[in-house]
Amino acid sequence: MSNNHGYQPPYTLTPSILTLVDQISEAVKRLAVLTDNTKTLQLRRINRIRTIHGSLAIEGNTLSEEQITAILDGKRVIAPPREVQEVRNAIVTYDHFDQWQPDVETDLLTAHRELMNGLIDDAGSYRNSGVGVMAGKKVIHMAPPAERVPTLMSDLFNWLTTADDHPLILSSVFHYEFEFIHPFADGNGRIGRLWQSLILTRWNAVFANVPVESLIYEYQAEYYQALQDSTKQTDSAPFIEFMLKIILDAVTVTPQVTPQVSCLLKVITGEMSREMLQDALELQDRKSFRQLYLKPALAEGLIEMTIPDKPTSRLQKYRLTRRGEQWLELFGDK
Repeated sequence: MSNNHGYQPPYTLTPSILTLVDQISEAVKRLAVLTDNTKTLQLRRINRIRTIHGSLAIEGNTLSEEQITAILDGKRVIAPPREVQEVRNAIVTYDHFDQWQPDVETDLLTAHRELMNGLIDDAGSYRNSGVGVMAGKKVIHMAPPAERVPTLMSDLFNWLTTADDHPLILSSVFHYEFEFIHPFADGNGRIGRLWQSLILTRWNAVFANVPVESLIYEYQAEYYQALQDSTKQTDSAPFIEFMLKIILDAVTVTPQVTPQVSCLLKVITGEMSREMLQDALELQDRKSFRQLYLKPALAEGLIEMTIPDKPTSRLQKYRLTRRGEQWLELFGDK
């Protein structure tokens, strides 16, 4: 956690953080080998949609992945104009993702201007008034005064340029510190997540295809809790550990599945009952279907029940998990 001079954000490198860094580094190597170039463009589009959906949904945007896909394809979508504008801005912003450098402050301001264009008056400029972070009606964090923001952000970028920790740690510390400073009137969550993804992608291109934002969406309550815990402790270790756990989840794929499970994953569309799945696979024997197809896929976390607390419900259906979708994207046509 050393840097040569100047501002030093407070964070402790715990044994579990260092273990997670090693585990992610190994998983990233494996993922890089598995993802061949023919898949990359298709994956990138799927994950761009998922990323935009995840990051905006955290902020209350109600548009579905299907609606975002339609906007991306230039189709008209009937939805609240502000939410459509948020999606259009996010598409433009992520299109420019490759042009930015994580340690260039003006690039971050440009990203904010594109992301919040037409949504707030001072898009691309630091805030000029005080701001509190709310959870419902409760203020959970009072951000530093507006006049301190330019200096704090300059210090943060100087630290990012000179610090010599692993990018997995740097990206998480930057993300936490950025949310603590809360430099903009609005859009801080979106930019913080985007910038962590940018730092990670500059470390390893695999992260262009790993939607960290959509994972945070799945663990939203824990995300906010980790931010609060770090603020209480004046140490971003809880947030670093949280982020590394979800990054590890994002880069861990299960390529070794049986031929039967592989067939099952390829026939699932949306939510399907056991009978529908057996029909799609042209299987008569309920017992062998359960033993060879259903149970292993559930055990590997590749599919999930729609009514998990009533496994034997007659209304029970099954759908792909994010891990199952990722397996299909990488290996579905092999």
